[in-house]
Amino acid sequence: MNEPRPPDLAPLKTNDTAAILVGTGLWVVALVVLLVLGVPAEHGWWIWTCVAGIGLGLFGCFYVWRRDRHAAPPPAEMPDDDRAGRSVPGHTPS
Repeated sequence: MNEPRPPDLAPLKTNDTAAILVGTGLWVVALVVLLVLGVPAEHGWWIWTCVAGIGLGLFGCFYVWRRDRHAAPPPAEMPDDDRAGRSVPGHTPS
């Protein structure tokens, strides 16, 4: 009835800086397109939306860079053969 909870999965390793830079680059492209094509007066907020996206993207890059610089080093991974002898609490090996 109450089965034991499986162990937590290890977090995925991602490149946050690349994802933020792609998004910021898209905002830059949108801004350039709007400036080249021209924007009607009633839609001037479109330009400021692009500027805000670029600014937040740059802030995000700085934040991720600083977070990664101050983060604790990741724990050393155990080889697969060392894990074979260990058991998960509450789990019966089959």
